[in-house]
Amino acid sequence: MKTAFSLESVLRGVPHHSVGLLETLLEAAGERFAVHLVGGPVRDLLLERPLRDIDLVVEGLEIDVAEKLARRAFRQGARITSHARFGTVHIEAGGGSLDLATTRSETYSGPGALPRVEAASLEVDRARRDFSVNTLTLELKRASRGKRVSVAGVREALADLEAGRLRTLHPRSFHDDATRILRAARLASRLGFQLGRAERSQLRAALRDGAFGAISGDRLRREFDRLFADAALGAAPIETLRNLSRWHALAVIEPGLGLSREAGPALRRLGRSIETSPWRHSSARPLISGLCVWLAEEEAPIRRRALERLGVRGEAAVRIAAFPRRRARDLRALERARGRGAVDAILEDLDEDSLHALHASASARSLRRRIERWAGEDRRRRSPLSGSDLLALGLEGPAVGRALTRIRGAFLDGAVANREEALALASEIALHAASKKARRPRKPKGGQG
Repeated sequence: MKTAFSLESVLRGVPHHSVGLLETLLEAAGERFAVHLVGGPVRDLLLERPLRDIDLVVEGLEIDVAEKLARRAFRQGARITSHARFGTVHIEAGGGSLDLATTRSETYSGPGALPRVEAASLEVDRARRDFSVNTLTLELKRASRGKRVSVAGVREALADLEAGRLRTLHPRSFHDDATRILRAARLASRLGFQLGRAERSQLRAALRDGAFGAISGDRLRREFDRLFADAALGAAPIETLRNLSRWHALAVIEPGLGLSREAGPALRRLGRSIETSPWRHSSARPLISGLCVWLAEEEAPIRRRALERLGVRGEAAVRIAAFPRRRARDLRALERARGRGAVDAILEDLDEDSLHALHASASARSLRRRIERWAGEDRRRRSPLSGSDLLALGLEGPAVGRALTRIRGAFLDGAVANREEALALASEIALHAASKKARRPRKPKGGQG
C-alpha cells in the first residue's frame, strides 16, 4: 500500500471544483500554520478511492484558529460558515467546498451529549476520532515543497486499513456517541470493512444501555441522510440497513422498526439510481426517497413513529406517510396506461423524491422504463398551447385544465405535431363544450307559480 504522497498527487485526487480552494488555503497558511488532510480523505487516498469530501485540520492554541485562517485566505468570493463552539469552518466557492477544523479534544458530560471542545495537539485530535482507519493524517505544508510526505498515525491504524477492520479507539466509544454505530454500518457497506469482535461486544453493550436514547431526532436524521446519500459513493443503502438490522440497532432506535425482506429489491434499485441515474435532478433528496421505499413496508403506526423519531416533519413526513397508497395507485395506473400521454397524466404532479421512490418500487422493468422515459424526455417537452390560448377560444373553469391535459397527451403521443394542429384540436374541444352547454336545460327564473 502506497503511504507517501506529494501535494501534486493529493490535488489529483481532490474534486475538481475544490482544487483552487485548497491551493488558496495552503498559500494563506504559508509557514505559519500546519494544515493536515485528515480522516476519510487520507483513508481513501491509501485505498486509491476518489476523494469526495476534503477534511482538514490546522494546529493552533486557540479554538478559533481555523476560522482565522479561513478568513485570512478567503477575504471575498467565498461563503464561510463557522461553528465557533466546535472550532470548525465550512468553506464554499465556485462549486467546491472544504471543511477546516482546529485540532481539538472532546470530552462528554454523558452518553449522547454534545462534546465540550478545546484546542489541542494533533495527537490528541487523532485520539478523539471514531475508528482507527480515520485517525491517519497527511501534512500538506511539507508536501507543498515538492516532497513526498508519509501518512502519519499509529502503525495499528494502517494494519486495520489493510485488514479491512473497523476498530474503535476506546471501549466506551459507542456509549459516548451512538451515531458511531450508524457510521460503522455505512463504512462497512461502503468499504467492505467489518467490526472486530471487541467492537461488536462494545456495540451490543451500548445498545443494551440505551445509548441512542440521548441522541436527538435531528442528529439521527442527518446520519440517515448520509446513509442514503452514500449511494452516490457506491455504498448500497440496503447493505447499511442490513448491518443495522443485524446488529439490532433499528429496533433500539424505534421499537418495532426493522427491515422487511420485501423492501430489499426496491432499496437496491434505489441505491443504483442514486449512484448512476442520468435523469436524477440535483434537487432530489435521497433521504426522502429512501424513507419512502424503506418505510412503505412497515405498518402505518411504526412508519409514523419512525418519522417522528428521525425528526422528519412537515410536507416530507406527509409524503412519506402517504407513499404506500400512492405507490399502489400509480403502479396500477402505469400498467394500464396506453401511450405516453397517459403516463404523463399519472406522473405530472409527482414530486422528485416520490418519483425516484416509485421508480425503485416498480418490480417490472417495463414500468421502470416508462418512468425513465417520462423523467428523461417527456416532462421537459412543452405543450404547444397554454391556458390563455384555450381561454381565447371560449373555454373556462375546469374545462381548461382538462383540455390542456388532453392536448398535451395528444402531443406526447404524436397525434398532434405542432401548434396549428393543437389549435385545431382545441377548437374541436371548445365547440364540443359549447354544444354540450347549449343542450343543457336552463333553470327557470324565479319561483313556481
